Amino acid sequence: MSSTRFNYYNPKLREYAREHRYESVSRAEKYLWKALLSRGRSGTKFKRQRPIDNFIVDFFSAEIKLIIEIDGSSHFAKSEYDYYRQQKLESLGYIFLRFEEGEVIHQFQDVHERIIHAVFVLKNR
Repeated sequence: MSSTRFNYYNPKLREYAREHRYESVSRAEKYLWKALLSRGRSGTKFKRQRPIDNFIVDFFSAEIKLIIEIDGSSHFAKSEYDYYRQQKLESLGYIFLRFEEGEVIHQFQDVHERIIHAVFVLKNR
């Protein structure tokens, strides 16, 4: 039931995603949001902590079907689940960019360039 215009999601995740936006946001997520992804600074509109299918993603641009995930220390124990989740969402037509928290904080220029490049490529395909 997924299409390029509308993104199916489990409505039961909506409230949980809303809480996630304000209560459990990592330092790297806050930094990336304020420095690049909010207010269309990247060249496309992103939303944060959004449900897609049966998952909640960190950042999402519906226009270009790009998902950006920030992996913190909690992701080390969930690598199999993250792989399953990413494969499922990619099978629905989404593109993934995945960064580690340290990359966002300590190598922001590289992260910035990769995101801007991905946005440019996806908008012009």
